[in-house]
Amino acid sequence: MANAQYFSDLIVKVAAERDKAAFVELFDHFAPRLKGYLMKQGADNAVAEEVAQDVMVTLWRKADLFDPGKSSASTWLFRIARNRRIDRLRRQKTAELNPDEPALQPAPLPDVADEMDARLRETRVRAALEQLPEDQRQVVRLAFFIGQSHSEIADQTGLPLGTVKSRIRLAFGRLRQLLETDAAVDVD
Repeated sequence: MANAQYFSDLIVKVAAERDKAAFVELFDHFAPRLKGYLMKQGADNAVAEEVAQDVMVTLWRKADLFDPGKSSASTWLFRIARNRRIDRLRRQKTAELNPDEPALQPAPLPDVADEMDARLRETRVRAALEQLPEDQRQVVRLAFFIGQSHSEIADQTGLPLGTVKSRIRLAFGRLRQLLETDAAVDVD
């Protein structure tokens, strides 16, 4: 049986002379071992065969990249096999994405009529807000435009919590009244 140095010398022959007999000997020795290794790593028979063949083609094409001072022939070939298997698994995971997956679909474009209605409603609501007394307008802005809680508004303004809640409730009542009488706003 050949030793590690012998196989390294065969790869050097393939690189230097394109020695087909050396390649056949390497193929006969390593192809079945690579296939068995890949199957132990979880590849099915067909995939293991394909990857092993690919590794051997790489050996033929890129034998000049082999450096016997850095690794043995078997280490070099098994590393190539391992890397090809990993690459294949990564491609497979990428290919498994379902293009019809709702999360991968762009958001639907808004209906132009709905968009126009929303803009008109916003303009009317802002106009109605301007008609509120300043003390009510202030708490509504802090609560709904700044996003503060009722307690935070009370702390910031120095008003009692009950007063903040009352002003917001009064502001909503007044806004509802103003918007219901505004024919340009659809309040459904």
